[in-house]
Amino acid sequence: MDPSATRGLTLRSRSGSTYRFDPGALCLELMTTGGPGPYRVFEVLHAPADVADFAGRSRLDPTPELEVAERDVAELRALRDALFGLVRAHLDGAPLPADELAVLNAAAARPALAPAVTADGGRGWAPGATGAQLVATLARDAVDLLTGPFAHRVRTCSAGDCQLVYVDTSRPGNRRWCSMEHCGNRHKVRALRARHSEEG
Repeated sequence: MDPSATRGLTLRSRSGSTYRFDPGALCLELMTTGGPGPYRVFEVLHAPADVADFAGRSRLDPTPELEVAERDVAELRALRDALFGLVRAHLDGAPLPADELAVLNAAAARPALAPAVTADGGRGWAPGATGAQLVATLARDAVDLLTGPFAHRVRTCSAGDCQLVYVDTSRPGNRRWCSMEHCGNRHKVRALRARHSEEG
């Protein structure tokens, strides 16, 4: 996990407007691609090209050129779905579910994307990067998040109708919203209307 990375994602609200969401961790970016149960309707990982597209939108820098197989798509979705159960248990202070933990640990045990220095002195990735390595990289990021110094800063957006999860990397540790321009702004508007209603 890289708490200082601020690349963020562009998400679309139910109303159709777009907003920026920075979950603060690579593995939490994966949780915006769909999920188990009611989140299945938001699924965007259907084919190898979708995995490459996710990598391009993620905080991985630079974007790796991936060879993605169909099985990588299934494994990435399985990891993401396991993360939902693990993060929920973590937030609730409950024991981590064994099945989801097994999925995470198995993925993290595989070879991850390998960083490399390019000929011009920049950062790149070792040749032959695969979707399987991306899955392992995401799993290792989740291990780092759940066991690292920011584990106690994992939060869910305070809006009752928003389930986005993020790492609160603010200095005071008082971030409440997935995005100030989305849920934070909606809260301000509701509070303002309520105040006007009381005054009227």
